[in-house]
Amino acid sequence: MSEFYASTDPDELKRERARARELRQSQWWKRRLATGICYYCRRQVGPRTLTMDHLVPLGRGGRSARGNVVPACKDCNTRKQSLLPVEWSEYMKSLENVSED
Repeated sequence: MSEFYASTDPDELKRERARARELRQSQWWKRRLATGICYYCRRQVGPRTLTMDHLVPLGRGGRSARGNVVPACKDCNTRKQSLLPVEWSEYMKSLENVSED
């Protein structure tokens, strides 16, 4: 997994977090939340319980841009942590294999 880590300048990280706060106030984001559906598990959890998740985490070189943020339930956001989409996909497959046994 370490081959996917990018060093992130603390000042850049601070700017991206500020951009995320601005994006949360946008009408675009509010419309995304209005569906109430988690991007990852597809459960209907309601708009108030959704959080903003970066597909490519800020700490791994991601940006706070429309193409990189999705609404996620707290459970999925917590489990995903700083995984990249490909790593999350592998993680979910491993959970499915465990539950089938």
